Amino acid sequence: MAGINEAPLIKRLAVPGSCALMGFLSVSSQILFYVADDSLAPGRLTRSETYTFNALLACLWYTYYKSCTVDPGRYPFPDAAVVEVPEPDEYGLVRRWCKKCAAPKPPRAHHCRHCARCIPRMDHHCPWTGNCVSLTTFPHFLRFLAYTNFSLWYLASLLYARFAAIWDNRLLPSYLGPSLPILVLLTLDTLICFFSSLALGILFFSTVRGWVLNETMIEGWEVDRHAAVCDRNRKDAGEFWSMTGPDGKKLRLEKVEFPYDVGIYANLSQAMGTKNPLLWLFPFASNPHISKDGHGVGWEWPENGLNRKEGMWPPPDPDKVRRAAQGGWPSTRDAEDMVVPRYGSKEEELDAFRTRQDADRRRWQDNRSRMMEELEEVEGYDMIDSDSEDDGYEEGADGEPGWTNADGERLQDFGVDEDEDMTDDEDVPLAELLRRRKVLQKDGEE
Repeated sequence: MAGINEAPLIKRLAVPGSCALMGFLSVSSQILFYVADDSLAPGRLTRSETYTFNALLACLWYTYYKSCTVDPGRYPFPDAAVVEVPEPDEYGLVRRWCKKCAAPKPPRAHHCRHCARCIPRMDHHCPWTGNCVSLTTFPHFLRFLAYTNFSLWYLASLLYARFAAIWDNRLLPSYLGPSLPILVLLTLDTLICFFSSLALGILFFSTVRGWVLNETMIEGWEVDRHAAVCDRNRKDAGEFWSMTGPDGKKLRLEKVEFPYDVGIYANLSQAMGTKNPLLWLFPFASNPHISKDGHGVGWEWPENGLNRKEGMWPPPDPDKVRRAAQGGWPSTRDAEDMVVPRYGSKEEELDAFRTRQDADRRRWQDNRSRMMEELEEVEGYDMIDSDSEDDGYEEGADGEPGWTNADGERLQDFGVDEDEDMTDDEDVPLAELLRRRKVLQKDGEE
C-alpha cells in the first residue's frame, strides 16, 4: 500500500479501473457460460446458479457505490463552542489538537491529506474507492470486501468445474471440446479471478482482523511503532529513551497497551453501528453517525482499562518528546527567554540578529567538532552495520528519516497528513492555539 495514494495516475484511474475490472469479470464470465453451451461441460449455468451469482454481483456493486459515496464524516464544531482546555501531559505535549482544522481533534481521529479534514476513527484513505475508510464508511467497506470475495470465490468454483471437465475429457478429439476463443476467454477469466481473489482476500482478512480487534490500520501502525520503541529501549538498556521532560524530570518509557479492544462482540458491534449480527453484512444496512452534541459516537470511545489511566493512546512519539524537551514552545524554557526584546532602531535590531547568527554558527561548529571527535574515538566505526535492527527507528525502510513498519509504510501512506501530525505546533499549549484561532477569525471579519 506504501506510495499508492501518492501516485497521480493511480489516483485518477483507481476508481474507473476498479469498475472496469469488476464489469469485465461480471459480464465476460456470464457470456462465457452462455455461449459455450454443451461444448464446455457442465454447460450453461442453472437457474439457481445464475440467480446466486447475479445476486452477489448486485450486492457487490451496491456496497462499492456506498463505499465510494458515503461521507467519511466531519465533526460539527460550532463557532462559539466552549472548549475545555486540557493540561499538557508529563511529556509536555497537548496532542489532541489539529493545526490544519484549527479545532480539537477527538480520540482516534486523524487529519486526512486527501479529504482535507479530520476524519473520525480514520482507518486509511483507500485509493480504490477514492474515499476514507472511517467510522461512517467502514461498514460499507467491509461489506464490499465481503461480497467481492464471495463473488470471486463463487466464480472460481464455476470456472474450476469447467477446467475439471476439460481435464477429464483431455483424451477425446479436440473437435468435441470448446473452441480456441472459448478456451482463451476461460483462461483469461481464471487468471484475473485468481489474482483478484489473492489480493482482495488478503485485504479482506486483514480488515476482518482489525474489525475483531477494534484496531484501524493506522492504529496497527502505531502499535508496531510503540513495540519497536520499547524493544529498542530494552536493547539499549534504556539509553534510547534517556530524556527529560519540560520540568527537568527524567521521563520513563511506559509500555502502553492498545486500549480500544473491549471484547469481540463489543468490537464488532461498535464498528458496524448495531448489535444485531444479522445486519452486519446486510448490504442495505446503515452506518454509524457522528453525534452532534460533542459527546457519544465519534467523540468518546470506551477503553479496556489495561493502562493506568484513560487517554494514553497513541503512545508518545520520541521525536516529539525530544522537541518538547528542547523547548519547542517558549513556555517550556526559562522565563528570560520569553521576554520579547525591544530595540531603539533598525540598526540595533540588525546588530542583535547578527550577534545571534554568529552564536548559532559557533555553536553548530562546536557540536560538529565534538561529534567528529567522538566518532574518531570509536574503533572500527566504519564497520558498524548500518542495517542493524537498532537503527530502524530514526531511518525507515525507504531510507528517509522517521520510522516505517515492516512493509515500509509511513502514516502518510494511510492518508494521514504527517505535516499536521509532526508539526512543532504539537507542543504549543491548547489555550495559545485557541487564542490564535480567535485572532485569525477576527482578522477574517475585518
